[in-house]
Amino acid sequence: MENLNKVQWVYSSQNNQELAERYDQWAKDYDADLDQDFGWIAPQRVVDFFSKHVPKDARILDAGAGTGLAGEILSSLGYGEIVAMDLSQGMLDEAEKKGVYQEFHRMVMGDTLDFPSDSFGAVITVGVLTVGHAPASSLDELVRVTRPGGHIAFSLRPDVYENDGFKEKQTELESAGKWKVVEVSEPFQALPVGEPDVFHQVWVYRVS
Repeated sequence: MENLNKVQWVYSSQNNQELAERYDQWAKDYDADLDQDFGWIAPQRVVDFFSKHVPKDARILDAGAGTGLAGEILSSLGYGEIVAMDLSQGMLDEAEKKGVYQEFHRMVMGDTLDFPSDSFGAVITVGVLTVGHAPASSLDELVRVTRPGGHIAFSLRPDVYENDGFKEKQTELESAGKWKVVEVSEPFQALPVGEPDVFHQVWVYRVS
């Protein structure tokens, strides 16, 4: 399968089990494919915004960690307590090889997460809130597991924001006093080589 088709193949998964299986199959080639064929820059871009707000000693949840691309960048900046969570065991196995995470958990975004409330000083999630992946309701759990004063940073496509319930969910959480928006990036090409017409934005919230 051509690498450009792998993204659409993953997006077209009919359920979480199929999504996990497809990521399991892609895991070993994922980093090389994204780098060579897509120019995937979202992890670096989200970390750039995240690191402006989150202290180095924070306990961080990398929600939808995949092969650990964001964790690797965070570690290089001096973040030392990073927890990986993903629905694909194959992706977590690849993330473990990078040696930057302290814990690994197989969980599904959109389900109730098996972490106590206020477990983390910050959450980062890159490329997960997208077509055929984590639903807008995932944000409720990310807020729950983040302590008051902590930050949540994520990438989100503007079209998904408008059309898939994220706009309503993000507004609902803000209206309820659960979090407050701190920063929103300009739209950028997260996959400039593979999908130059698809844009993403980085959102950063502070949990109340």
